[in-house]
Amino acid sequence: MNPSPPEKPTAPVARRNNGPAQRRPPWLPYAGAIALVAAITAGFWPKPTPVEVARVTVGLLRSTVTEEGRTRVRQRFTVAAPVMGQLRRIHFKPGAEVRADETVLAVVDPLPPVMLDARSRALSEARRDTAVANLDKARAAHTHASSEWSRFEKLHTEKSISSQELEAARWREIAAAKDKTATESVLRQVEAELTEFSSMTGGGTNLIRTPTEVKSPVSGRVLRVFEESSRVVVAGAPLLEVGDPGDLEVIIEVLSRDGAAIVPGTKVELDQWGGDGLLEAKVRLVEPSAFTKVSALGVQEQRVNVLADLITPPEQRRNLGDNFRVEARIIVWEAAQALKVPAGALFRRGQNWAAFVVSKGHAQWRQVKTGRSSGAETQVAEGLKEGEEVILYPGDRIQDGLRVHTITI
Repeated sequence: MNPSPPEKPTAPVARRNNGPAQRRPPWLPYAGAIALVAAITAGFWPKPTPVEVARVTVGLLRSTVTEEGRTRVRQRFTVAAPVMGQLRRIHFKPGAEVRADETVLAVVDPLPPVMLDARSRALSEARRDTAVANLDKARAAHTHASSEWSRFEKLHTEKSISSQELEAARWREIAAAKDKTATESVLRQVEAELTEFSSMTGGGTNLIRTPTEVKSPVSGRVLRVFEESSRVVVAGAPLLEVGDPGDLEVIIEVLSRDGAAIVPGTKVELDQWGGDGLLEAKVRLVEPSAFTKVSALGVQEQRVNVLADLITPPEQRRNLGDNFRVEARIIVWEAAQALKVPAGALFRRGQNWAAFVVSKGHAQWRQVKTGRSSGAETQVAEGLKEGEEVILYPGDRIQDGLRVHTITI
């Protein structure tokens, strides 16, 4: 058995000498823990609440009543037919210019009388004969009553009859005279019918009579035509409506509680009338009687009419006419230098008004004393100063001392 060869000694592995072993700083784990805690704390730390703010300013403030109104001609005239007759066709259209006592607006021809046929004529002649007979009878009765009264008067003078008998004779004489007068009137009426029948021409109409002309009572324009076609009209039937479109007033329906605060002479601005710019007007009258009107929502409201005179010259409102719609702003109160704040920044707390003011990044509660309001802005009497920032529409999320992030609008 051959002996195994002797093992060769293993060569030592050469190691790279990089110097002394590197060690981590002992504070590094603590720094990492602190950074982690800081990150978690920052993540859960309350962030400032974003809010919209506006500044308290000084400027023009108005308290207004805004309602819809309509224009109307101040002096309008309804032209009516003065007599009954046949109206000729009216050729005027709305907007036509007319002059007082010169322009003939309408012509009314007299109506022809009722035509009499042969039967009607025979009846009229029979009534005439009856009326003649009744008249003869009435005359005879009157003659007899007169002579009887004369005899009774003579007998009463001789004291042969009593006063009662004389008075009865007198009454019979008066009654006979009245009957005679009545029968004479009936006879004249029947004779007039027969005269009308005999005056007819071959065409069956009366002789031409003078037509009636209706002239304009005022200078201006035709506003409306009630009867345009030719037809029979009765006396007093409306034909046209005329007036001066340049002489306009505005009628505004306001709530009765708003009307109580409006006085004559109050300034009115008219907008949305169809032209450029605003029209100026002045309140002339607040009607003393209100009326009930149902709104679009079905609510009964007490309203009153406010009448305002237009101040803007007619040259600047040529296209504005009668019964046009306008939006009226009645300026009840006005101040040129008023401390004001947006109405959205105010809220109720108890019986008082309050607001949140932004001070050093925090919301600060303030009690505010208010004055007049225009709807969008409110006058500040106490509690706020010019230039301060107030939070708009704070709601329940804003509390006193809360950190806020402002967004100016």
